[in-house]
Amino acid sequence: MTMKHRKKSLYRLLFAFVVFALFITGCSSGGTGGGNELIVANGADPVTFDIQATNDQSTTRIARQIYDTLIKQTNDLKLEPSLATSWEDIGDNVWEFTLRDDVVFHNGEKLTANDVAFTLKRATESASISHIVGAIDPSTIEVVSDFVIRFGTYEAFGPLLTHLAHPATAILNEKAVSEAGEDYGTTVVVGTGPFKFESWTTGDRVVAVAFADYWGDKPGVDRIQFKTIADPSVRLIELERGDAHIAYDLAPQDLDKVRNNDELTLLNTANLGAEYLGLNLQTDTPLKDKNVRKAIAHAINVEEIVEVIYLKVGTQMSGPINELVFGFNDALDPYAFDLDLAKDYLAAAGYPDGGFDLVLKVGDNSQERIKVAQVVQASLEKIGINVIVQQSEWASFLDSTAKGEADMFLLGWTTVTTDADYGLYPLFHSSQFGSAGNRSFYANPRVDELLELGKYTADSNLRADYYKEVQEIVHDELPWVFLQTRENVTGISNKVKGFEHHPTGSYFLADVSIDD
Repeated sequence: MTMKHRKKSLYRLLFAFVVFALFITGCSSGGTGGGNELIVANGADPVTFDIQATNDQSTTRIARQIYDTLIKQTNDLKLEPSLATSWEDIGDNVWEFTLRDDVVFHNGEKLTANDVAFTLKRATESASISHIVGAIDPSTIEVVSDFVIRFGTYEAFGPLLTHLAHPATAILNEKAVSEAGEDYGTTVVVGTGPFKFESWTTGDRVVAVAFADYWGDKPGVDRIQFKTIADPSVRLIELERGDAHIAYDLAPQDLDKVRNNDELTLLNTANLGAEYLGLNLQTDTPLKDKNVRKAIAHAINVEEIVEVIYLKVGTQMSGPINELVFGFNDALDPYAFDLDLAKDYLAAAGYPDGGFDLVLKVGDNSQERIKVAQVVQASLEKIGINVIVQQSEWASFLDSTAKGEADMFLLGWTTVTTDADYGLYPLFHSSQFGSAGNRSFYANPRVDELLELGKYTADSNLRADYYKEVQEIVHDELPWVFLQTRENVTGISNKVKGFEHHPTGSYFLADVSIDD
């Protein structure tokens, strides 16, 4: 072969290589949302995908795509079959569930009743989700056959079926969890959901791909990328320039930018959540005195927080649960902003000039909460209390507050079951200290008694009365300063089809597609 022919052959080879490379690039799903990849801008990193070890929204929003529960709670809060095709109360507080026989885990293992038994037994041992599965008596769990399982509750428990639709009760694969050990939930994640876990780059993104053997309808996209972006304004920028298709929890001041953009749509709907300032009652601080807590409640202008920081996205609360929740007490009034009264309460507690420090912790996942922390700091300074604000990464914040390492903290809670048991028991029962929900370390024997009566009483009218009394006591004793209700606020590209809000704030994405 001559040099001339060699050059021609080389040029042909290089040309073919470039064409091939361009073809591959055009077909791949890159970071800018090309192809059939859905990109979601999320506000915080997940904590762990071992869904029995955490109960935070940033995690469940992703985990909901990877796992399935026995029962599904639809966007209109109705219950329908999922991994279970049917269920029946067979007496003595025992339930029998029949499972689908065509479900495969992401590792290829077939779903059986043994996996359900393993999941439920393991769940009852988790402090983080004891409020969700604590009614289940693990000694009653019985595998009847490959696709039939029975289990019971200690006593009659009305919200059981709704609790079994909670993401924390999603069914795990026994083999995957056992073999992975401590790595389960980080590098090893196995569910039965429409999307299969692919990768997690801490602080950056989580990637999941459509599961080819999913038992339900084929997902609308081949791949989902969840970007971790703490700043809501940056999430909006990603949405505006097409680097994200969906942006969760946009800042109130940015909503008009979405409304005025012809390429975007704003979804703004009611949420079952509540925002609050938690007060730690176990530390040796003046917060142990109820008069100090009342002083703090009267020193903070919550109405102004709702109007100025949240721009009226939400309403001021008078208690720990909102009006959408069963058992809500509508007879309570919000604490009025009154600096003179606040000073009177401080004086009654022996602190006429304040003169003490309190540490207020806030996570980095909400710019609004960070602003609220600054307002609390400035407000309490006016009555002589020096507030030291400490901001930390979301998972670190949750760990720290669960250990009682903050005098005060800003958090929210979503009553995903729509029942006051879920909105009150984990937050105010003395058995739920720490990660289960009671980060105020609040304890009151009468509240414990009422919450237990509400949990195991069948009569809905009696249950409502018990929960209303709990709210009256909590309203008076103030382990929280009640702030405002939440709303679901999401910006979406008009290319996105099929996205809907769920009142819990954790959304199903299997039906979402992209119309290029």
